[in-house]
Amino acid sequence: MIKKKKTLGRGIGNFLADSQKIEEILNPKQEDILQEIPLELIDTNIHQPRKDFDKKALEELAESIKIYGIIQPLILRKKEDRYEIIAGERRFRGAKMVGLSQVPAVIKDVDGLLSEKMALIENIQRQDLNPIEEGRSYQSIMKAYGMTQEELAKALGKSRQYIGNTVRLLKLDPRVVDLISAGKITPSHGKVLLGYRDFEKQYQEALKIMKYNQPVADTKVTSTKGKKVVEDIFLKDIKHQLMDVLGTKVEFKGRGKKKKIEIEYYSEDDLSRICNLILERK
Repeated sequence: MIKKKKTLGRGIGNFLADSQKIEEILNPKQEDILQEIPLELIDTNIHQPRKDFDKKALEELAESIKIYGIIQPLILRKKEDRYEIIAGERRFRGAKMVGLSQVPAVIKDVDGLLSEKMALIENIQRQDLNPIEEGRSYQSIMKAYGMTQEELAKALGKSRQYIGNTVRLLKLDPRVVDLISAGKITPSHGKVLLGYRDFEKQYQEALKIMKYNQPVADTKVTSTKGKKVVEDIFLKDIKHQLMDVLGTKVEFKGRGKKKKIEIEYYSEDDLSRICNLILERK
């Protein structure tokens, strides 16, 4: 019996279709009418995943706006007798900082659902989101489109492991999440702290990392008695990544200087498949 090739779900199809539509909306055409809209009539998008705006970068943008004006118009949608930002919140904030009373904008006929999706997709494609904003964007996209991590990874050209590890950071104690968001500890520290199930322990260890400027390599998960956990959290993470890539069980064995990686296979065909996966990555 011939097995049917697994196709991507409807979620990724809808996501890609919306992405193309959004790309067209975010790039104003010559025929689009440019309007001057009073700042007092503009509201930010409550579905905007980006919550933190770098103060220094905003000040630099404001200075540029003061000298050159707003070169790229904001993209807005009409919402009753007001306007909601689809794209351009940084320009909006910069304009307020220099005391502008109105800004150039293009008004698009977009419903609330598509506007929400636009905020998600636009942010997910940005390069300057912090890891927590990125994880929340991934989570929101998967919920909005009913997508799996694997489907989202394929749509964005990222690995499933990267998507999964980024979203996992959101499972940390909210105080630790805030520390990562503020750049006070790294996402790699956060991955280690996930080894603690107790939120208070996660937070206390995060404070120690900050206090002693502790490198990730020196950050170990310990039991409540102070004994080191048998399996290093980094090796555990790498092992799961290898199993995901190779599609089979992987074990790290040995002690001291002599160690080995053990990869299981169940038939000659399975061995050939695994070898091809490894050799293709050379």
